[in-house]
Amino acid sequence: MILLGRVGGWWPSTLGQAEAEELAVLFKAIADPVRLRLLSLIACHEGGEACVCDLTDAFDLTAPTISHHLKVLRKAGLIDCERRGTWVYYWINPGALGRLSAILGPRVTTV
Repeated sequence: MILLGRVGGWWPSTLGQAEAEELAVLFKAIADPVRLRLLSLIACHEGGEACVCDLTDAFDLTAPTISHHLKVLRKAGLIDCERRGTWVYYWINPGALGRLSAILGPRVTTV
């Protein structure tokens, strides 16, 4: 049975401690403006993946700084990558973004 209530017609369910800790890592990773822009650039890049050479040109930052931010996004599971020859290509992990967007919408409790 689904309970009807306040938020969009549904009773919201609360996060458990473990889920909150997992999601906090994802939100912390995108809380930095450079990382948020990197995520946006990768997501909007033609073909759904972007070469690191395309990403570095968009910032007035050193290559090691960009690499650090990409590493944080990778460790959080928001992006993945693959080396092809000299370059590394990045793409969005849709499952991780789905978790972020799901927490921002109404949650449903069933009984």
